[in-house]
Amino acid sequence: MRLLLVEDDLDLASALTDALKRHGVTGDHAATAADADLMLQTASYAAVLLDLGLPDDDGLTVVRALRRRNDPIPVIILSAREDVEDRIGGLDAGADDYLAKPFAVEELLARLRAVMRRPPVVQPRVLAHGNLRYDPELRELDVEGTAVPLSQREAELMELLLRRIGRTVPRALAEDQLFGLESAVGSNALEVYVHRLRRKLDGAGASLGIETVRGIGYLLREAA
Repeated sequence: MRLLLVEDDLDLASALTDALKRHGVTGDHAATAADADLMLQTASYAAVLLDLGLPDDDGLTVVRALRRRNDPIPVIILSAREDVEDRIGGLDAGADDYLAKPFAVEELLARLRAVMRRPPVVQPRVLAHGNLRYDPELRELDVEGTAVPLSQREAELMELLLRRIGRTVPRALAEDQLFGLESAVGSNALEVYVHRLRRKLDGAGASLGIETVRGIGYLLREAA
């Protein structure tokens, strides 16, 4: 299970991430509402653990943005705000559960299991643009009905680019998505996967191509 932890207290985020890993739960970390919103639009997560007191905005804006996009991802608010009004506000904004700080990791895991058992809202599963169809769940890509085999990281890069089609994917975000926020990444590791994926798309006759935006990142759009 892969989560997104949204927490501006870096010490708490590190401690919670380590505790979850000991229970087999991995995740990425965002320290601001803006970073969280960007990551949620470009990556796939099983659930979100969300602090409300973020430095750039109230965490409820993240929940509201998700629900406006009809994204059913489970959200558990983790906050020092423990008044009844705060709990009601969080749940009314679209959160699935609300846990006041401090809390036991075991209780958080139990609540996480509970929200994950709820039946998901049915949404279109396949991402389709041009003559490409990509199934994020199966990590399968086809071009005009012909399967294009992808490695795990090529598939993650494909999904990232498709979810932001027409918009530049920052290099740092792509590295975080493919290699993890805590992993040491070689200076040209991302370029290797971009090159491999670009070559596979071109070889399959894809109508979309990957462009390099110098000094910024990569862009997927209709090939010229």
